Amino acid sequence: MFLDQYDIIVVGGGHAGAEAASAAAKMGSKTLLVTMNLQAIGQMSCNPAMGGIAKGQIVREIDAIGGMSGIITDETMIQFKMLNLSKGPAMWSPRAQSDRMRFAEKWRLTLEENHNIDFFQDMVSGLIIENNTVVGVRTGMGISIRSKAVILTNGTFLNGLIHIGEKQFGGGRMGEKAATGITEQLVNLGFESGRMKTGTPPRVDGRSLDFSKMEEQKGDEKPKKFSFTSTTQLNTQRSCWITYTNSEVHDLLREGFDRSPMFNGSIQSTGPRYCPSIEDKINRFAERERHQIFAEPEGWDTIEYYVNGFSTSLPDDVQAKALRSIPGFEKAKIFRPGYAIEYDYFPPTQLQHTLETKIIKNLYFAGQINGTTGYEEAASQGLMAGINAHLKINEKDPFILKRNEAYIGVLIDDLITKGTEEPYRMFTSRAEYRILLRQDNADERLTEMSNKIGLASDERLKRVDEKYGNASQLVNYMESQSILPDEINPAILKGNGSPITQSVKMVSVITRPEISIGDLTKLDRVTEFIQTNNMGEEEVEQSEIQMKYKGYIQKEKDNADKLKRLENLKIPANFDYSQLKSISSEARQKLNNIKPQTIAQASRISGVSPSDISILLVFMGR
Repeated sequence: MFLDQYDIIVVGGGHAGAEAASAAAKMGSKTLLVTMNLQAIGQMSCNPAMGGIAKGQIVREIDAIGGMSGIITDETMIQFKMLNLSKGPAMWSPRAQSDRMRFAEKWRLTLEENHNIDFFQDMVSGLIIENNTVVGVRTGMGISIRSKAVILTNGTFLNGLIHIGEKQFGGGRMGEKAATGITEQLVNLGFESGRMKTGTPPRVDGRSLDFSKMEEQKGDEKPKKFSFTSTTQLNTQRSCWITYTNSEVHDLLREGFDRSPMFNGSIQSTGPRYCPSIEDKINRFAERERHQIFAEPEGWDTIEYYVNGFSTSLPDDVQAKALRSIPGFEKAKIFRPGYAIEYDYFPPTQLQHTLETKIIKNLYFAGQINGTTGYEEAASQGLMAGINAHLKINEKDPFILKRNEAYIGVLIDDLITKGTEEPYRMFTSRAEYRILLRQDNADERLTEMSNKIGLASDERLKRVDEKYGNASQLVNYMESQSILPDEINPAILKGNGSPITQSVKMVSVITRPEISIGDLTKLDRVTEFIQTNNMGEEEVEQSEIQMKYKGYIQKEKDNADKLKRLENLKIPANFDYSQLKSISSEARQKLNNIKPQTIAQASRISGVSPSDISILLVFMGR
């Protein structure tokens, strides 16, 4: 049934598990994916969408490294939008609605194409530990399977408990049972665990909705893609729809508060702050007369719609009454009610930057088990865990991304340095160097690194080199070419800018806020140069960003270089912080607990002050 020993066993087939298995197997590890339901691999348990603010950047980074989430999204999306286009490029964020069924199917088929991956359907109830090292897993059927490393990506399944009003039942998600045994074993081994909560809205029959009472939300006229590879271009799209709650809806929801697990004490764990339930919204923001509700199609052909903005765990009868008081939902037929789910997680300060646990060697955690929320956050952790597990068992250097190199680096550093007491979600504001960490340049930042560890292909790296070579060529052209007042002043005046009075270099014009590269590509000589050199739209856009934001980009690079000096100051692994009597007891306790690897990481720990860092530097002879 199984190999005598696998290189890596991945537990769980969600976004983290799928990326972990794919990456490890691509790099050459014989991998076993164990999941409780093989039909639910790559399942979009909540919103049928990928990307969004900061999350879109993560998907682009996953793709640049050689992960599959971007490719699978491109092949199954039904709508694409680039968010925040009215702001600078550091804030541009791609987002796509996906076909839920085809997304999961594509993930399953993609994994099956890799002959290094085996599959088994069962619950993993425990780990096989020898000499503080994981050497395999035990399943619910009592089968022992050995491996050199194990990656846990259990999502919301560890002792999962579903709440709908006063009803409670075990489950990892609706219709699937919870996983038991692992939490208890890990706690006995010395791990600290906690409980978190998440929720999901009702699903409804689209045939029962009145879209004439809603506002249509179409995708972009010229939809882009997530992947830097040659994935399918989206030509036709499905619309989403927006409507709003009202005072009647709010009053109906309040009638059920006494039966709500959110308010009657049934749920005591912490939910995602930035994705609150509808009852939480009207309770916390009582002054607001209405809240947005989005009706989002679940796929190309299905009649099922996702009611975004109406996440709830209220009793099903209360949900139905309130939902049918929303314009357009008066006759809504509910496929299944919304629900909340509580589950176990392990504070991520117990991990190293590779996502390997500090207590048990060769054991890795990825996804919601680390206290995060969101497909994108989970997928990126799975990718990094899969890569690092493969590198570790092959005695190679780890693959760790710094905060100035990727949003993924920010995510993992935040988790293991600061920890999280509520479901962690990525935002652009969490990144100090977001001008460097744009969605458009993820391939430039990360593909060469991935190629060196054997994941991104030589062909992919060649394409990246060509792309940025062409962009640089266009920048050089703009720096060398002059433009006359008559050629550009009409565009300047249209944008309410001050006209030029003499010939200037094109690059000086492109830095003006009222001018875009599109104004220059209307000139025949510029068009001819672009066509002669076979430059694509992405390369032209890239050159514009490099010219327009050159000063800002350079300033952030300088700041990142300063930080790098602190990142290079390593702290000995066995450093005894108890000898630092001059620093606060809180700082001593947290430094001993987290055991930062560098001075820079130590400086980011909550409760460690700049004066504590100065004292630490003195003790280290700096």
